[in-house]
Amino acid sequence: MNFKPSLQAPAAVLSTAGGRHSRLHQRSTVQTMRLRAVPSKRLFLAACAAAIGGTFQYGYSISVINAPTAYVHDFINSTWKQRYQMNITQHGITLLWSTIVSIFTLGGLLGATIGGTMSVKLGRKGTLLANNMFALAAALLMGLSYLTGLFELLIVGRFLIGINAGIGLCVQSLYLGEIAPTSLRGSMGMATSIFITGGILTGQVMGLKEVLGKEELWPILLSTISIPAILQLLILPWFPESPRYLLIDKGDVEGCKKALRQLHSVHYCDIEFQEIEQEKNHLSGFKSIKPWELFADRSLRWQLLTVILLSAVQQLNGINAIYFYTDYVLKRSGISVDKIPYVTVGTGVCECFTALTCGMVIDALGRKVLITGGYILMSICCILFTLSLTFQDASPVLSYLSAVCVFGFILSFGLGPGGVTNILTTELFTQTSRPAAYMITGTVGWSSFFLIGMVFPFIVLELKQYCFLVFLVFCSSVAIYILLIVPETKNKTFLEIQNEFKSSRKRKDDTVDSPAGALLSTSI
Repeated sequence: MNFKPSLQAPAAVLSTAGGRHSRLHQRSTVQTMRLRAVPSKRLFLAACAAAIGGTFQYGYSISVINAPTAYVHDFINSTWKQRYQMNITQHGITLLWSTIVSIFTLGGLLGATIGGTMSVKLGRKGTLLANNMFALAAALLMGLSYLTGLFELLIVGRFLIGINAGIGLCVQSLYLGEIAPTSLRGSMGMATSIFITGGILTGQVMGLKEVLGKEELWPILLSTISIPAILQLLILPWFPESPRYLLIDKGDVEGCKKALRQLHSVHYCDIEFQEIEQEKNHLSGFKSIKPWELFADRSLRWQLLTVILLSAVQQLNGINAIYFYTDYVLKRSGISVDKIPYVTVGTGVCECFTALTCGMVIDALGRKVLITGGYILMSICCILFTLSLTFQDASPVLSYLSAVCVFGFILSFGLGPGGVTNILTTELFTQTSRPAAYMITGTVGWSSFFLIGMVFPFIVLELKQYCFLVFLVFCSSVAIYILLIVPETKNKTFLEIQNEFKSSRKRKDDTVDSPAGALLSTSI
């Protein structure tokens, strides 16, 4: 028998090795292009168009109501006297003013519960545009309250602008997370925090007496919430719908490609389309799930627990307590009462600066470093703030330390927790589960906001400066949780993040009961 050496096996080996090398080279090239991605001018403008009527409106609505507090009190008292020929009690004024302020959070809670559903039915862009109707109606009602002598219109108006804020916070984050390339998702997501702080700062400036802070101008001041809504209605229609929504939810291939060409440079369109198509293929046959279905999906249990915890602690970490104490601390530091509004504007400038800084470094340092570092610094500030308030009579230096702690706490919050929380909600879920996740986290966030608004005055009354020890527990606990549980997500696709989250928790067996979870756990 003549022996002839077979060349088929070595050829097959070489072919397999060559194919593997080709795939590795292709993957390396994609990763390199991701890292080199830079935002196009149109992508930047699309983010601004979405945010001006979203989180900017939210921040503006929060701060603009503070300046006319005394004037609204006088308006309520005079209106009450005209109706009932008697002055309203101080308790009555406090109750009505608290209702005007806190009804905003109930509106936000309602907005958060319907925002996800609207984003699926109308699209991300369509929902943002429709949402402005609530802001315009609110501006009209609050502007007419003084002319009509109906302070009830202020309550209804604040409720409507709350609905606007709840929907805007939810859907804007969805839109920005889905139009951003993978390597810029962190920076784009930080637009949420940047525009919130920008809105707060703008509201503080508009409330100064040199602008619209005079008594006769307070109805006009409250009506200015219409300006961001009008700007968004004029600008956002010029930009495309979310490419991910078009391809995965609507199956519109050409629409997706057109949107990608409008938002990104030519070099990155194919890469982004391949990633979206890959996600679509993994989710083939699955529709957007409802919030109660998300609770039942064991494969997403830890992701859901993570975002619920982060959303709750974002409101319960003490940032509202710091704002409550700001005036008191500044007075103790020797700043005159008439200068405090300008110093408060200074805190708003610090918040904006921190949010901008975080936006520039988040894709380099990563989400985990920033949010964990932020909570650790906030924990340290809680300790120092408690000590300085407790022993402030011992030395005048401690009053200045308290002021430093105020700015330090605000800066630490803006460094990580203020902006990274919403980014993680986008990144820990895929297209079919993301709207439901935002509905749940929005509901938790707004409920926590309402709870802290109702309970915090009593906490301060009972614990005084020691209330910050409660916030210390929240901040330190969530920092430990993030360190131990949450993986880093920078420069990773949504499916890669899903796989890493599963492997890091060693919960592959949990996905057996969920077809979607088993499908997503497939190696990329």
